Amino acid sequence: MSRPRFLPDDFTLALVFVVIVASVFPCEGQVAVVFDRITSIAIGLLFFLHGAKLPREAVLAGMRHWRLHLTVLACTFLMFPVLGILLKPLLLPLVTPELYLGILFLCVLPSTVQSSIAFTAVARGNVAAAVVSASASNLIGIFLTPLLVGLLVVAGGVNHSSIDSVVSIALQLLLPFVVGQIARKWIGRWIDRHKSGLKFVDQGSILLVVYTAFSASVGQGLWQQLPLRALGGLFIVSAILLALAMGISTFAARRFGFNKEDEIAIVFCGSKKSLASGIPMAKVLFAGHAVGAIVLPLMLFHQIQLMVCAVLAQRYAARQSAGAGRKNAPTSSSHKLK
Repeated sequence: MSRPRFLPDDFTLALVFVVIVASVFPCEGQVAVVFDRITSIAIGLLFFLHGAKLPREAVLAGMRHWRLHLTVLACTFLMFPVLGILLKPLLLPLVTPELYLGILFLCVLPSTVQSSIAFTAVARGNVAAAVVSASASNLIGIFLTPLLVGLLVVAGGVNHSSIDSVVSIALQLLLPFVVGQIARKWIGRWIDRHKSGLKFVDQGSILLVVYTAFSASVGQGLWQQLPLRALGGLFIVSAILLALAMGISTFAARRFGFNKEDEIAIVFCGSKKSLASGIPMAKVLFAGHAVGAIVLPLMLFHQIQLMVCAVLAQRYAARQSAGAGRKNAPTSSSHKLK
């Protein structure tokens, strides 16, 4: 029996299931402490595998395309935060102040890695450049995201030191990533052979963080404080934000004279936000706060971006195929000559 097209992917269903379980059976007390420690270990393993999976050959191959990488980084860390700030008068009537902070947090996150590369490949774009841009975005985000959170979220009432956040992120996320890169020399082939199996470690780590985050937030009255109207408004806000990001990144790619393959890489890397990096970062950056409301916008935006990018990638691929077909088709004059 084939899977219904309207049904989300397994990981999205798992996320929804975990949120429901955390809402009905939140971990509390000593159990919550144990889960928190397990989650920290899982996050370290997650970023170790990110480092071990990153192929140096692809990095070196795409590193020369610096104009494209700067464009992607500008979209990720400049365009998104500016949109989040400028759209505040429109966004606040649609969502609660806590969800708006989550939207700002979403805006300062790095791009996705796996899905950006996968969609670029499906759309027949510049895959090597996508590997470098998405990976560089995540690496730079380890330092830049805490600083941007300090600039944008402190004004919203969350009090923490940006420097302390950078140090915490570096120890919990960057250090395992660097160790993974070093270890790739010895375990790289094994990692490449077992990528499909290791994705369960990635997804399991994220599900653990989501469970502990929502358990804590439910204990603080998340669902009592979050009206249904705000959830509908959050969906509208996410759709608007994604549409603007994709439109602006497409315009920028064409305005700066990039070819179609580069445009595809810019659109898919510059308009997406990382759930895999964002949820662990939220756990570190907002320790002691209601993280559930902070990561909820990211979870919804992540699902919308996957569905929209899947359709867009197919359209790009169809256009590329049609263009190649027209280019290779014999003209009427060539028939006459024959």
